[in-house]
Parts: sequence; structure tokens; C-alpha cells
Amino acid sequence: MTVQHSFSKIEKELLPAFRQQIGSAESTEDVKKFFVHTIQDLVNKASEGEVKPRYEDIRLNHLMESDVEPRFVLHDNLVSNPQFASIWGESDLPHIVGRFATSACNRYKHLEKNPEKTEAKIRM
Repeated sequence: MTVQHSFSKIEKELLPAFRQQIGSAESTEDVKKFFVHTIQDLVNKASEGEVKPRYEDIRLNHLMESDVEPRFVLHDNLVSNPQFASIWGESDLPHIVGRFATSACNRYKHLEKNPEKTEAKIRM
């Protein structure tokens, strides 16, 4: 029987700032950037500093159909890292990243459908 680790405490720590960031995002690029930075922080804290994902290792998968999971892509460099594979396979980390990705995709779609709001913010 394997031990399941929970990182919901870290999720709750990062969630308020993430919500504020994507809520104030002025473009779809901002949403992708905030998602990646949050997941980098999450993985770094979950691994106690042993895994430091690069920006290009994490990507928001906003192009998929809304009911298809997962809404994120992890690069092979990250997935093949033994320390990362250990915490990814024995914890709730995939579910937490999925929840962050769902929130980011929803905001991404909203900004994509309402570009005039984004343009108005930029002009101010």
C-alpha cells in the first residue's frame, strides 16, 4: 500500500493570489503566464525545493474542448524527473493542477470572447 500525500494546504496558500491575478488579467497571455508561474510555485513547494520546473515545462491547454481533461500539458523533461514523478504519482497534485487549469481556462475563454474589455483596459 502506497502513502498518499496531500498538498491541499499549498493549494489553499496559492489560490487567493492566483484568483486575484487571473481576475485582473488583461489578456489571454496574462492568464497563461499566471497559470504557469503558480504551478511552478506549487511544484517547487510540494517537492520542498527539489523540483524547479522551467517555464516551458508547463503549458495551459486552452484549445481543448471544454469537457476534455486535462487542461494542462507537462513537458517530458518534467515528467521524467524522478523526484517529480514520485510526488505526482503518490499525491493529489494532478487534481490540484487540474483545478488551477480549469479556473485559468475559464478566464481565458472569457477574455477570448470579450476582447473589447481587454482593449479598453489597455487604453486606460
